[in-house]
Formats: sequence, structure tokens, C-alpha cells
Amino acid sequence: MAEQEGMIDPFEPRQVREAGGRRIISYGTSSYGYDIRCADEFKIFTNINSAVVDPKAFDADSFVDVQADVCIIPPNSFALARTVEYLRIPRDVLTLCLGKSTYARCGIIVNVTPLEPEWEGHVTLEFSNTTPLPARIYAHEGVAQILFFESDEPCEVSYRDRQGKYQGQRGVTLPKP
Repeated sequence: MAEQEGMIDPFEPRQVREAGGRRIISYGTSSYGYDIRCADEFKIFTNINSAVVDPKAFDADSFVDVQADVCIIPPNSFALARTVEYLRIPRDVLTLCLGKSTYARCGIIVNVTPLEPEWEGHVTLEFSNTTPLPARIYAHEGVAQILFFESDEPCEVSYRDRQGKYQGQRGVTLPKP
């Protein structure tokens, strides 16, 4: 379904576990979902400005921008990233995204909200480092799994119909009030 409907671009029809002769954290089609990858664009949270975190007035200066194959998240902090894949969710599908167990077992939580019917864009990912140590995130490798739930009928009002504020997002997108 995902490949035929152009839901995921680029689409990997198999589970990839090795690249360039080295083991990686898997990505691609899984048993009942799709393992998405993290791109090499990161926004690492820093509190050098002693800002208050406010979802209605988020201070972009609270982040340090990094472009690299590896992101180091400070202890008890977080980073934002985006998926390599651009997703287009059909009107009769809802998705849930869960972090991969490889990261969870290291105290790294991946948080993504549901992707609603007719939402499209790069998914903004949030990585929380719950440990007292720096944590490493690998770009171009699997970070989370998307599960797809197809309805018997299309929804009455889609994300596109509501003109959702994150529709068509590209790159790492900060909170919008």
C-alpha cells in the first residue's frame, strides 16, 4: 500500500540492516509498519539563555543547529531532527509512531505525535536523553517505527481540510502557536 500510493519517499521495500559493510540500526519495511530514518539535520536544546520553554512562544535561540552523521545529546536534554522520508498519509489512514527498542534500551526516548489523515511532510522527531550521560543518535539509520491503521471509510475532516499548521513541513520544524 505505502509503495503503490506514494506514501513514503524514498521508500525502502525491505528491512535494511547493513550499509557500506557495517551494521546499522535497521530501517525500511517491517512486518506491520515502516522503520523511518533520521536525517543529518539536528537542533540540540541548550539553556545558555536561561529561557523558559513555552509552546506558545518557543525561543529558537534555545537550539544549536548541527549538521552531522552523529548527534550528541547532552545529559537530561533533547534534540529535534527530521526524517529522511517525506510522508503522504491517505485520507483513510492514521499512523502512530513509536521509538525503536534499540534507542529505548539506552534511555533515549523518541517522541512523535500521530500523523493524521491527509497530513504530509517530513516528520519532526524529538529525542529525549533521559540519562545522566551524553547520548548518541545516528543519522541515516532507523530511529522509529510507523504503524499504519486503515479505516473502512475516509475521515470526515482531514488534516488538510483543517489547514493544519504543520502541513507540508520540510526540515526540522519548531512548535507553532
